[in-house]
Amino acid sequence: MTSLDKPTSDTDRTNRTDQQEADAKAVTEAALFEAFGGVRGMVETVLPGLLFVTIFTINKDLHISAIAAVAVSVVLVVVRLIRRDTVKHAFSGVFGVAFGVVFAMMTGNAKDFYLPGMLYTLGLALAYIVTTIAGVPLIGLILGPVFKENLSWRTRNPGRKKAYAKASWAWGLILLAKCAILFPLYWWADTTQLGWILVALKIPPFLLAVYLTWVFLAKAPPPIDVFAEMEAQEEAEKARKAEAAAARNTEF
Repeated sequence: MTSLDKPTSDTDRTNRTDQQEADAKAVTEAALFEAFGGVRGMVETVLPGLLFVTIFTINKDLHISAIAAVAVSVVLVVVRLIRRDTVKHAFSGVFGVAFGVVFAMMTGNAKDFYLPGMLYTLGLALAYIVTTIAGVPLIGLILGPVFKENLSWRTRNPGRKKAYAKASWAWGLILLAKCAILFPLYWWADTTQLGWILVALKIPPFLLAVYLTWVFLAKAPPPIDVFAEMEAQEEAEKARKAEAAAARNTEF
C-alpha cells in the first residue's frame, strides 16, 4: 500500500460511516412520521379543538361549538376512509372530542370540554415515566413494531433500550410541564382563555418531544429486524427439509 492509498481508504470508510448515519436518521425520521401521523395527524389533532374554541369565542353557545367539533372529527375520519388511509389518528381524535362533548354536556360547563383531554395527557405523562422506571419504556413499546424490532431491544440491544428510556423521559417530562400550565388555568381562566392556550400548546411540545426522540434514536444502534430473522429461519428450515428429502431420494 502506498502513502496515497491510505488517505483514500480512510476517506472511503468515513464516507461509508456518514452514509450509514444518514440512512439511520432517514429511517428513524420515516418511522416517527408514520407512528405519530406527520403533518396531517397534527392537523387532525388540532382542528376540532380550534373549531370549538373559535365558535364558542364568537357566540358562547356550547351546543353549536360541540356539534361543530364532533362534525369536523367525523369528516376527517370519512376522508381517511375514502382515501383508504390509516384511521387510527383520526379515530383517536373522534373519541377525544366525543368524551369532551359528553362531559361538557353533562356538567353544562363549556370548560369541561377540555378536561378529558387534559386528564389523558396527565395519564400519558405518568405512563411514560412509570414504564421507563419499570424498565419497559413506553416509547419503545410504541415504536418497536414500527421499526420491525418488536421487543428485541429489551434484551438484545441495550444501546437502543437506553435511547428509548431517554425518549420516554423526555415525553413524560414535557407532558408533565404542559399539565403544570393547563391545570391551574382550568381553575383560574375562562373557557376561551383556556381553549386558546390549549390550542397553542398542542403542537410545540409535541414537536419538541418528537425531535428529542429522533435525536436519541438516530444516535442509537440500529434496530434488530426480528421479522427478517423469522423469514430467514423459515427459509433455512425449508432448505434443510429440501436437503433431507434429496438425501432420502438419493438413498432410494
